[in-house]
Amino acid sequence: MLEDNLEDLYENAPCGYVSTLLDGTIAKINDTLLAWLGYSRDELVGRRRFSDLLTGGGRIYHETHFAPMLAMQGEIGGVSLELRAKDGTRMPVLVTSIVKAGSEGQPQLIRTAIFDAKMRRAYERELVNARRAAEREDERLRQLVSKLQRSLLPAVLQTPPGLESAAYYRMASTDEVGGDFYDLFPLDDGRWGFFLGDVSGKGVEAAAVTALARYTLRAATVYNPDPAAALHNLNTVLWQEYREDARYCTVVFGILTPTPAVGGFTAVIASGGHPEPLLLRADGSAHYQRTKGRIVGAFPTSRYTNTSVVANPGDTLLLYSDGLTEARPANSETADGRYGTTALARFASHLAPTNAADAIAAVIDLLDTFGTGLTDDTAVMAISAPSSRR
Repeated sequence: MLEDNLEDLYENAPCGYVSTLLDGTIAKINDTLLAWLGYSRDELVGRRRFSDLLTGGGRIYHETHFAPMLAMQGEIGGVSLELRAKDGTRMPVLVTSIVKAGSEGQPQLIRTAIFDAKMRRAYERELVNARRAAEREDERLRQLVSKLQRSLLPAVLQTPPGLESAAYYRMASTDEVGGDFYDLFPLDDGRWGFFLGDVSGKGVEAAAVTALARYTLRAATVYNPDPAAALHNLNTVLWQEYREDARYCTVVFGILTPTPAVGGFTAVIASGGHPEPLLLRADGSAHYQRTKGRIVGAFPTSRYTNTSVVANPGDTLLLYSDGLTEARPANSETADGRYGTTALARFASHLAPTNAADAIAAVIDLLDTFGTGLTDDTAVMAISAPSSRR
C-alpha cells in the first residue's frame, strides 16, 4: 500500500486532529494543526484545553452549546468555529467531534477533526455579496420599470368640465413593463378624446409599441377627431412598423362631448378588438356597449365603425383591459376558471348608480381579492356625469 505509514498519515493529514480528555485538556494533536496555529506540541499537550484555542465567542459557544450537545449525543459535526493562532490571527474552521468510549461503554476521551474553512468562508462571503448585489440590481430594475411604466401613462388624468374621471393601473409584475395604456385629453373645440388599450407582450418592446400607439392616437385626433379614422390610422402605422414582429394592440377610442344643458355627455366610440365598455346607469342597471373591430396592427387593412353612447346625469362609463376579466380568482364560476364578462356585469350592476371615483375604488378592491390569480396588467378608467341630486 502507498499509505502504509499510519503515523505519517495522522500527523500530516489534510485536516487537523486533536484528542482531549473529557475536561477538554489536549492529550494529542497532529502536526497539521500545530502548523496552522504556530504552536509547538509541548506548549499545548497537557497544558491547554481545546476551548483555549478558540476565539472569545467560540469559547462561549463551545461551553454553552457544543460541549453539552456532544455529551448528550456522543458526536457532533460540521460546526463552524474560529481558532486563534499563536500570533493572534483568526482561522475559520469546521469542527467534528466524537466521544470515544471504553470497553464498558464509559466515555474516555474526545476525538476532534478540524477542517480549514478559509476558502469556504470566503466563498460564503462572495455568495452574500453576490446576493446583495443582485438584490440591489433587482431594486434598481424595479425602479426603472416603475419609472418607464409611469412615463407611458398621463401624470395627471384631466377631467372634462362638469364631469368626473378616475383611472387606475395595476402591474401584475414589478419586473416587467406592461402594455396597458389610457388617456383623457381636451381638443380645441371643447370635445375630449379618450382611449384605453392593451399592447401584446411585455417588456421594453411592448413599451415601445405603447408609446407609439399613444402618440399616434393623439396626433390622429388633432387632424381628424373621428374614432374610426384614428384606429384606421393607428392600424396602418403599427402594421408598417411591426408586421415582421407581430406587434399589435387592442384599444377602445372615443370622442366625448359634454352636454351641459342636460348635465351628461355623449361619446362616439370605436373599438379595435378591445373588451366592450360598460355603462353604469343612474337607474341601477349596467350594460355593455356593443362595439366591433379587429385588433389593431395585426392586418394590413381593417375596418372600424363608430358607436354612440349617451350618458345622462348619474351615469358612469367604465373602460377596462382584459387583465380584469381574464383573472383567475379562487371562487371563479366559469368553466375556464376566469373571472369573465358575466361576473363583471353583475359586479357593475351592484355598483350602479355610482361615480367615477367610487367605481375605480370598487374595482381596486375587486383586484385585491384576486391575489395570485391576477396574472396580467390591468388598466381601468371611468368617466361619469354627476347626478342632478349631487
